[in-house]
Amino acid sequence: MQIPGRKVAVVGMGGAFPTCTGLPDFSKKLFANQSLIREWDKALAYGKNIRSSVSGFITEEEMGLEAIYSPLAENNYPETYIDKLNRIPDGNLATADIGCIWAMLGTQEAIKMAGWDSKEVQSEQTGVVIGSGGAGNVILRIAWHNFYELGKKTRLAGSHTVDRTMVYREAANVSCLIKNRGVCEAIGSACATGLGNIGYAYRLIKFGLQDRIIAGGVEGTSLETFIGFDGMQVLSRGFSPEESSRPFDVNRNGFVCSFGSGIVALEEYELAKARGANIIAVIDEYFNNSDGDGDMFYPSFAGQKRLWKGILDSSGKKPDVVKVHGTSTPAGDSIELLSVVDVLGESGYHITAPKSQFGHMLGAAGSVEFITALLMLQEQKVLPCLNSEKLNPELEPFQKADNWTGPEKPLEAYRDLIPKESFAKEINTVTCLNYGFGGTNSAISVSRDI
Repeated sequence: MQIPGRKVAVVGMGGAFPTCTGLPDFSKKLFANQSLIREWDKALAYGKNIRSSVSGFITEEEMGLEAIYSPLAENNYPETYIDKLNRIPDGNLATADIGCIWAMLGTQEAIKMAGWDSKEVQSEQTGVVIGSGGAGNVILRIAWHNFYELGKKTRLAGSHTVDRTMVYREAANVSCLIKNRGVCEAIGSACATGLGNIGYAYRLIKFGLQDRIIAGGVEGTSLETFIGFDGMQVLSRGFSPEESSRPFDVNRNGFVCSFGSGIVALEEYELAKARGANIIAVIDEYFNNSDGDGDMFYPSFAGQKRLWKGILDSSGKKPDVVKVHGTSTPAGDSIELLSVVDVLGESGYHITAPKSQFGHMLGAAGSVEFITALLMLQEQKVLPCLNSEKLNPELEPFQKADNWTGPEKPLEAYRDLIPKESFAKEINTVTCLNYGFGGTNSAISVSRDI
């Protein structure tokens, strides 16, 4: 049960972002309308066996890391990593896959920005809630290939296969790094994972169970993950890299599979205020639900409307900007845009789709896009929806069905809501939306501390 008057502030953030040297560079490129998507050499190496070849990926070198490959295993098994910038101790690197390292680096950045001292970090009232969408595929695939196909001994993979691939490995590695004594958990909800972990962390503070939490989502660069979605034929193809992610555009044909991490530091508002913390934003409310229609993949107009009802009934604040999920899938974008319009009307706000700039980061999508919402509040600028050149002038097929109860105008009618370039605007409240396989939906509302 929520404690009346108890609020949650965002006091720090960090992460790993494609083609960027850090958070300032990420912000600069986003507001300059740049795309972070490029051709991926690892996908191109397999020729026509892979349909798509573009991604917002991050290399080890770009993060100041070096993989140390096992001299005994085949296929370049990364036995451990070296941090060339000496940010992470070797002992912590030994238990981490690449995504865990990103989570630890993002945590260090978020804690530094938050200004927490060691006593606050290592408190029983400080928790860690970080999840990912993948399963440590880079580690597992090569380890099992060497055992099952090549007949190698189990010890060839070293003694850390389990801890480098377990479902809550990012949270565990971060917790061991910072030595917190509060909760250490991971929430998994497909492409809503990043936002879901932040929302759960918000509730833990709001309900008085923790005072501070490091929260977020991660998706480490993995060709194994990429080919899974490529096999579903849901990835964008046929465009240049920077034009491949095109939410709401009439010619969209799939999303760009990308990778990264977003980590934020949350703190009970009065505690943050009392110590003079820089409060980036205040979380007004988090709400999540399920579609309830039994469909694993197809988006639900009714489910998204119920999501909106939950967030608006609780927060009471209509947003100046809606940060949409906006993946560039044909049905997903249409239903999402129409559900937003059905609830908020046809004017008075703007819609941004950050995936147009860096692709779909899967388990990290919600948390990295949450950070983009924080950046919009800081910069007082709306991020663009790149490549949304032309919206469908005709009704969507589902709009013609007898049981359709939503807006009866084509997507083109809402062109003015979706900017193709960044622009300045007074922004006091942003609502973030993320959805995932299995019909899971998440929404969070954040506001400036005024």
